[in-house]
Amino acid sequence: MRPSGAFKKLLLVAPFLLAAVGCLYGFHGGGLPSHVHTIAVIPFDNQTPVADIQREISDSLRVRLINRLGLREASEARASAVVRGTIRRYESGIPIGVDSRSRGAPSAVQRSLQMVLDVDVVDQVTGKNLWSRKGYIVDGQYNEGEESIGRSKAVDKLVTAILEGVQSQW
Repeated sequence: MRPSGAFKKLLLVAPFLLAAVGCLYGFHGGGLPSHVHTIAVIPFDNQTPVADIQREISDSLRVRLINRLGLREASEARASAVVRGTIRRYESGIPIGVDSRSRGAPSAVQRSLQMVLDVDVVDQVTGKNLWSRKGYIVDGQYNEGEESIGRSKAVDKLVTAILEGVQSQW
């Protein structure tokens, strides 16, 4: 007995139907709430003597939140989410690698800087914290005389942690 024409067509279409149904499956719970479309990045309170760090953090956060999460920038009064924080400590020049081959006392060739921050990302519609850390420590390593590179690395780690934290709302 040979299969009918309708059965052959069903066999041809079945894999496509299964694939289409499988595409409807997805994970829920991650990412920002659906009503969050705009964000305000408030300049962090700076309790350190390093003046530029406040601007560097704000600029990096603003650019990456908008680009990576597809948000639009808004004023604090109009934004559906707000990022604010405090830079509590900034310490640079921490020796982590030394060159003992030089004559006399060993000299540091690798250094580190550390920042301690309090950060809050708040959903202004619901009043809930989307991500919050107190006493959060980030660091950046750099070669002797290149502190700005270490600072950029630390800021990048901070922004990455905020992005990942906000996106993993399980």
